[in-house]
Amino acid sequence: MDLSRDALLDAYRQMRTIRGFEEKLAELVTAGKLAGFLHLYAGEEAVAVGVCSHLSDRDIVTSTHRGHGHCIAKGVDVRGMMAELFGRSTGICKGKGGSMHIADLDRGMLGANGIVGAGIPLATGAALTAKLKRNGGVAVAFFGDGATNQGQFHEALNIAAVWCLPAIYVVENNGYGEATPTEFVTPVKDIAERAASYAMPSAVVDGMDFFDVRAKAGEAIARAREGGGPTLLECKTYRYYGHYVGDPLTYRRKEEAEEVRQLRDPLDLLERRAVEAGVVDADALRAIDGEVAAELEAAVAWAEQSPLPTADDVLRDVYVSG
Repeated sequence: MDLSRDALLDAYRQMRTIRGFEEKLAELVTAGKLAGFLHLYAGEEAVAVGVCSHLSDRDIVTSTHRGHGHCIAKGVDVRGMMAELFGRSTGICKGKGGSMHIADLDRGMLGANGIVGAGIPLATGAALTAKLKRNGGVAVAFFGDGATNQGQFHEALNIAAVWCLPAIYVVENNGYGEATPTEFVTPVKDIAERAASYAMPSAVVDGMDFFDVRAKAGEAIARAREGGGPTLLECKTYRYYGHYVGDPLTYRRKEEAEEVRQLRDPLDLLERRAVEAGVVDADALRAIDGEVAAELEAAVAWAEQSPLPTADDVLRDVYVSG
């Protein structure tokens, strides 16, 4: 194992924070304390953390409607995110973005996005910027399997390949586009095969396994930094919740999510391998569990006590003065 104890503990902490954050949101919605559509990332933690473990603030990430995990893995403040979801002025976007539009440019998080696939061309543009500035940065686009059937996916990959851009395209294939199984609308078995149309390297990744994600993302990111151009990574993963909180889930078996949890849970897999390798011990991980739970409780309390935006804030940060 090539990771230090501190690196493994940090990865576990991030994944536990994502899981806890999403579970807390589900509780808050059920209790009637949060409104609006929330798309939870629980189950997919290994993808965001595995990829972002190679990134710094100079690197750009674009996200999806299911973007909380990408934000946390990229270092966006959890308190600011929680306040944003409560619509408070202390939110990371001052309460104006909400769940599907969280952004933090200081962290290289170009934003979650409510439009399917819309982050793909944005990341491509960010990769072009990095290439022209020669700053060694890369741009990563996270998107779902459904987005790969849209024109902007193919257009972006084509131009990225032609211009040899430092872009990483990460398909989070969780098996469903909203309520539609992937195989109903996508003829190829592995979406990664589509990269061949653009003479682009690709890889199929076990998206439930942090170590597999980290290894294959590391190769792609290193190649991009060295001028080797873009890569398409297909991370086969799974979402524990429905498309949104409150989804009746009539399109999959009731036991399906629990079966995946028992056999392939990303946090369990990371813990098992790290402990068996003797790099960390279970007590250290349980201590992190407690610290994360306390941090999230404090984030909720802080968000609930934070002020709402005022009428004077309506047009603030909307227009750019000349």
